[in-house]
Amino acid sequence: MSAHAQAWLPRLVELSDRVREAVRGALLRAVEHGSLDELARPAGEGAGDVTYGIDVPAERALDGWLEERAREGPLSLLTEDTGWRHRGPDGRGGTSRLEGFGHGGPRIAVDPIDGTRVLMADLRPAWSVIAFAGPGDRQPQLSETEAGVLAEIPDSRAAAFRRLAAVRGGGCGLEERRLDDGTLLRRRRLEADRDDRAERGFFPFFRYLPGQRPGIARVEAAFFDRLERQEHAEVRTCFDDQYLSNGAQLALLALGTYRMIADLRAYLAARSGRPTLASKPYDVAGAILVAREAGCVVEQADGTALDFPIDVTTPVSFVGWANAATARRLRPHLSGALA
Repeated sequence: MSAHAQAWLPRLVELSDRVREAVRGALLRAVEHGSLDELARPAGEGAGDVTYGIDVPAERALDGWLEERAREGPLSLLTEDTGWRHRGPDGRGGTSRLEGFGHGGPRIAVDPIDGTRVLMADLRPAWSVIAFAGPGDRQPQLSETEAGVLAEIPDSRAAAFRRLAAVRGGGCGLEERRLDDGTLLRRRRLEADRDDRAERGFFPFFRYLPGQRPGIARVEAAFFDRLERQEHAEVRTCFDDQYLSNGAQLALLALGTYRMIADLRAYLAARSGRPTLASKPYDVAGAILVAREAGCVVEQADGTALDFPIDVTTPVSFVGWANAATARRLRPHLSGALA
């Protein structure tokens, strides 16, 4: 377990708190005034995605946090709005831009609101996804990630929020706290069960763009046909859930709510030669580490090891399994369906 990552974890948690408070404040005001449409208006085109009205307070919170941390020491920060930024002390109590990653400080990637579209409609919670890598002279890879935070940004009706935090090799912890004053309601270590069942749970295949839904549905149907014929699964108890947030999907996997999650968009697009909108590294890097530390298996669609550069452009597909036993049992059926 990295002592450097462990020391930085409270700062990453603080960042998630700032983002949640800023974003929920904007959401509550919009609900009160009947102006949710303002949160859903495009505000610009960021480095990784469209920026909506609800993203603006999150980016301001990120900017303030970066300036404060950079006064203490150098760091690099990746966000969907601006890409990688490098900052450090200027020697006069302020900060200055740095050239590249070779400053000796950490490299941190943040998706402040993963699930923008559901939160700005006040439909479901969004999540902040934060990944931490130690010093390095280049853009980090997923395999270099040492800590992760997955923090819930609840809808307007909620009274509490959940936060999952992990350091590589140290396991994953869950906290649930009150929204009004931060009072701790419960805390526990997340540990995956050993059940390898092929039924009685949520087994979602994520289908985002209308044009890709038929192809993904064919893979999904073939997968469950194999479970029914070869595993004698009662497939009517294999439920679907289309949560428009990869961070949320991996949080639910870590929490044991999902038995698996498959995001095949980039994988199928590469096979067909057709471009698509896919998950990006800053969306999922911290969430993948959190899920793995909870005992889940997260890998490529073909079952091989998953790694990628942490940026705002690389398309990412992944499959997550509730535990290693589930991966061993069900992975061959996904491979068969994809074949």
